[in-house]
Amino acid sequence: MYMVMLGYSFSPQWLALPRSERQRLKAAHITPLVEKYADRVRVRFFDAEAFQTRFSDFALMETEDLTAYYYLVEEIRDSPLVGQGYLTFQDIVLGIEDGHGRFERDLATGPAA
Repeated sequence: MYMVMLGYSFSPQWLALPRSERQRLKAAHITPLVEKYADRVRVRFFDAEAFQTRFSDFALMETEDLTAYYYLVEEIRDSPLVGQGYLTFQDIVLGIEDGHGRFERDLATGPAA
């Protein structure tokens, strides 16, 4: 299992939009993409602007299918939120669940194929 932390920020232009317009854009361009990949990528959204300054928000994405994760990110990048400069990716951190433990178990049973 892979876990990805995707840190991103919204621009001042985004924040200047009425909340109803921001909700409409999210519903039109982000929600359908998350739903499209929901069978392969679990996404949870978090706010962070009050706790640090590198990015305003982050998503945790859990998957066993890195290709599906990659395609989801590409589709978000193709969305008007990124294209119009409302959203920028700031940081991506990828981890493997129990990676060291898996390595130790595989090492004990012989070289990986």
